[in-house]
Amino acid sequence: MILRVVRRMSSSVDISALRIKYKEPKDIFHESSIEVKEPFHLFRKWFDEACSTPEIIEPNAMCLATATRDAFPSARFVLLKDVTDQGFTFFTNYESRKAKELAENPNVALAFYWLPLRRSVRIEGTAERIPGAESAAYFHQRPRASQIGALASPQSRPIPSRDFLDQKERTIKEELGPDGEVPLPNWGGYLVRPVAVEFWQGQTNRLHDRIRFRKPAGPEEAIDGELLHRGENGWIYERLAP
Repeated sequence: MILRVVRRMSSSVDISALRIKYKEPKDIFHESSIEVKEPFHLFRKWFDEACSTPEIIEPNAMCLATATRDAFPSARFVLLKDVTDQGFTFFTNYESRKAKELAENPNVALAFYWLPLRRSVRIEGTAERIPGAESAAYFHQRPRASQIGALASPQSRPIPSRDFLDQKERTIKEELGPDGEVPLPNWGGYLVRPVAVEFWQGQTNRLHDRIRFRKPAGPEEAIDGELLHRGENGWIYERLAP
């Protein structure tokens, strides 16, 4: 009882009572609604719907989870910048914490959450650097202020003050002038090749829909058509209990 009182005193809001309505039974996410039984087609469909929903400000915002060699995890939000049948691409400083962890351990997880649609997508896979020419091409397509910001920031390293960054930015602008090309810092893209993609849709009764596409564990894995189904392009899929 004392512990419960302490928990309630830690916030002016009764966190345990927070609830929102999700989907209703008429909106159940059925396997039959998936036109192409592989994850990329369905992801693009859901992503397009998220982009068309005005309440969703950044539909490409995704949580990226990495881990050290010793499996100590960390997570942060980055922006999806491309999706192909190979995987999902994001960009970062190659000297950042996330990049150092990816060099030690390429296993990653991504998560999207589109609240107005009551949908989430979870992705598990491995990350690899994209070719340098592709990173350079994308870098120079960014707004000039973003390019300068990437050059000015020693990402993830301690700095003495905010003024340190502002001064570096001013110095770069003075050196380059108004038209000088911003040199590419140690910065670029990663492609996350998925081995599993889970699509989640919330239901108000908390019997949420979860359908997971994944690569087979091996040739001996039994696809019975009841719990485990054969998809397309080498994928299999299954429904998970919430």
